[in-house]
Amino acid sequence: MQGERLIARLIGRSQKPDGGGKASKESCCLPARVHSSAELLGWAGGRRQWGAGSMRAVTPAALGALLALLLPLASTLQSPGSRQQGQAPEPAEPALRRLAHSLLAHYQKGTRPVRDWRTTTTVAIDLMVYAILSVDEKNQVLTTYIWYRQHWMDEFLRWDPAHFDNLTHISLPVESIWVPDILINEFVDVGKSPHVPYVYVGHHGEVQNLKPIQVMTSCSLDIYNFPFDVQNCSLTFTSWLHHIRDINLSLWRQPELVKFDRSVFINQGEWELLYVLSCFQEFSVKSSDSYAEMKFYVVIRRRPLFYTVSLLLPSIFLMVMDIVGFYLPPNSGERVSFKITLLLGYSVFLIIVSDTLPATAVGTPLIGIYFVVCMALLVISLTQTILIVRLVHQPDRQPHVPEWVKHLLLERAAVLLCIRDRKKLSQSRTQGLDISRQVENNDSAGEGSKPNHYGCEEPRQREELRECEDMGDARPAPAMAVPAEGSPLAHGILREIAAIRRFLEKREEFRDVAREWLQVGHVLDVLLFRAYLVAVLAYSITLGTLWSVWRDA
Repeated sequence: MQGERLIARLIGRSQKPDGGGKASKESCCLPARVHSSAELLGWAGGRRQWGAGSMRAVTPAALGALLALLLPLASTLQSPGSRQQGQAPEPAEPALRRLAHSLLAHYQKGTRPVRDWRTTTTVAIDLMVYAILSVDEKNQVLTTYIWYRQHWMDEFLRWDPAHFDNLTHISLPVESIWVPDILINEFVDVGKSPHVPYVYVGHHGEVQNLKPIQVMTSCSLDIYNFPFDVQNCSLTFTSWLHHIRDINLSLWRQPELVKFDRSVFINQGEWELLYVLSCFQEFSVKSSDSYAEMKFYVVIRRRPLFYTVSLLLPSIFLMVMDIVGFYLPPNSGERVSFKITLLLGYSVFLIIVSDTLPATAVGTPLIGIYFVVCMALLVISLTQTILIVRLVHQPDRQPHVPEWVKHLLLERAAVLLCIRDRKKLSQSRTQGLDISRQVENNDSAGEGSKPNHYGCEEPRQREELRECEDMGDARPAPAMAVPAEGSPLAHGILREIAAIRRFLEKREEFRDVAREWLQVGHVLDVLLFRAYLVAVLAYSITLGTLWSVWRDA
């Protein structure tokens, strides 16, 4: 606009007035507002017509040259002004910066953000379990990774969005505002948690603090049911300093939503998340002011497949081989060596798996008791085998089987155990008794009478010899000569025959006695084997039932 006025003045000065100062004064007067160069040219033309009679007009050539020089300058000066008239004035600073400066300029983060000190600040908290990192049974420490969220109202962080370009949310540094002192009571160590430097603030004053935390907390771990154990560990959130009238706690979501929320849980580790329970309670120390507490119970269960394959199955296989070893003959020495080999192998197995079992000073897991009982059963099995072999391999001068043992084992126990060859056992036992009684009668008769010249010891044999002598004439003469009665050669031959007979009878007696002990050992072996089998089965069924109940609980 100033450029246009300057052009008009230059045009006015280029004309010569006729009426002295009056004409010059009128030529310099411009309209109140000139909007464009076209209006300026129209005004200049009018001035030219108005001063035609009183002034001497400028030549057309000079006027055209002047307009050609001044029109570009007028358009250049006009264009910025026209753009400024069509647009609103731009702000000097962005809305985010202006809002942050407006909120934090006079903010005091050292005091609780309420205008009335009687107002209670309610902090709503939420928890989502992301992963179970480790469970240290020896030190009773549980390491978890959780997503933790806080929400509270700050009365000094409010604004009108219309004044800040309709901005409704802003992120502010967490070090610049007041944050509640919510801690976990079970903390035992500082985990490697990432630092989140900002909080999210709404225009009504709601503040959201979202951050992931690696939590290392103490937990009372019960490993009695290992590897089918279920652990219940608590995370207690509370204000360490403020009473419940200053800071109260609440749950951000509904308890049912928190309980079965596994949306972010990594479900590929040793532990699986069953559910997360939540409850609110008040806590007081020595009748002082109460504190608000929000408890989360994280219930997890161990996956037992790895421990079943690496611990239980090898032990079960060794126990099955020990049971199969009873089918070896009791009079064979291989059974003892086989049982000793199993016992040594089980000892090495326990040494290998000792590092896998959880160790605590409170109690012993049930699987440890299971291994000890299995070792005891192997020792009992070896002792039974040694006893049976000792009964079967008695020395030559062993005593006869006592009558009560015969009655108890060969009769009663054989019937109870349903031994199929029970009749054979009784027949052989009867034959053995008859042979032993005959040997005893022969010995007593030999001591009471003297042998004759034939070496016969019983009257019946002497009568048979007399009949043979009376009938000697009727029988044909033997082909070879018979030694005369009373000759030393005949007496020697008869003594040798009698000795051989006594030796054979004595050996048969020993064999009968050994056979009786073998029968006793066989019946006792069957009895002990079935008792051992019943004990192993009852123990296995009991453990399996207990573990199944604990797993389904």
